[in-house]
Amino acid sequence: MTVGMKKIIIPALLLGIITGIGAIDMDSYQFINHLLTLPGPGTPELFDDGVIFTAPSTHRRVGIAYAHEGFARVYWFEKLMKAKDELTPQEEKSKNIVDQYRDSGILFHVYTVPPEIRELEYRLVIDGLWTTDPLNPLYRIDQKSGIVRSVIPMPEPNKIPTAFDGPPGTLTFNYQTSSGETITVAGSFNGWDPFMYELREISSGNYALTLPLPPGTYHYVFFHRGQRILDPFNHNRAYTIEGMVVTEAVVH
Repeated sequence: MTVGMKKIIIPALLLGIITGIGAIDMDSYQFINHLLTLPGPGTPELFDDGVIFTAPSTHRRVGIAYAHEGFARVYWFEKLMKAKDELTPQEEKSKNIVDQYRDSGILFHVYTVPPEIRELEYRLVIDGLWTTDPLNPLYRIDQKSGIVRSVIPMPEPNKIPTAFDGPPGTLTFNYQTSSGETITVAGSFNGWDPFMYELREISSGNYALTLPLPPGTYHYVFFHRGQRILDPFNHNRAYTIEGMVVTEAVVH
């Protein structure tokens, strides 16, 4: 292993990756699956609330520093290891898990971008030399220092939907996941029947259902792949008489 280069093995060190990716969805394996499908190093890619940076693993060491942090901290890329497509009988019997994985050719770093940043400016440290990102064609020259910085424009933040976005006398239930899923909602308004109300996919991965309800306080949960899930967009919580945690909403 090259000195200073950390190898990331998937899925054996799955928790090691998840721990370091900040606000990126840690409740699903979509991020890990996405990493596994990367064909090679490429242009920085937006993913959830973050950016995935990649570089060839032929470099000894690659780091990144950001302008909004005053370039005061360098974040080091990690080596992505993938399972070998075919293992020899000797490798299958090996107790050393590293023997069962290969270098994907990719170094990667994932950074959660603060919501107030509309353009992410950064520089790379490649094998000890400061430089712009050779895989990102966008750059800006700082007028004071003359230093060239790589730039990533950030999209406008999406408004987080809540149960209270619908017309008066209604609750609008919102859920986000991969496309083509079945999401239902159950609560005190339907005797906790998990099959009665199914959310409709209004756009790719975005599901919603609006129910007219009399004024009052209601408790509910979502059902997705057999799991009870609290509303991620409504943080009001309550307990049922059975001691279960549920989401609470009030219709005026």
